[in-house]
Amino acid sequence: MVDFWTVWASQVGFRANAIHFTAPKEFGGLEGRWTPEELLLAALAGCFTTTVQTIAGSIEFDFRDFQVEASGTIRKSQFGYGFSEIVICPTLKITHPTEREHALDLLKKAERLCLVSRAIDVPLRFEPKIEVTEAVVLV
Repeated sequence: MVDFWTVWASQVGFRANAIHFTAPKEFGGLEGRWTPEELLLAALAGCFTTTVQTIAGSIEFDFRDFQVEASGTIRKSQFGYGFSEIVICPTLKITHPTEREHALDLLKKAERLCLVSRAIDVPLRFEPKIEVTEAVVLV
């Protein structure tokens, strides 16, 4: 269920379980609400995250932390506005430098398998980053 937000809808109310969104501010949308473009980027980041977690779990690869940032460039062409590029920047934190190559292979595999990224026809730029951090010992 989705709710499109306009000035009128914000005065009437909303459905609690709906995804609330609006047009971009530049096109008359309300500030502080998600846009469809942001939801697409969030879907890419979320799909990539769950793909990494699934692959890592299946090969029993432990990592310390994982974050994904997705950003897009929108341009106007003769056919209207559209994404000209989307950049996926995953950061995988590991505890041992010897795992760096294995970690990068994991990210590259997730890049190939992410369902949402395979469903869109936009050039994707992949900028993976591996960080080595100290393991935390709980006493």
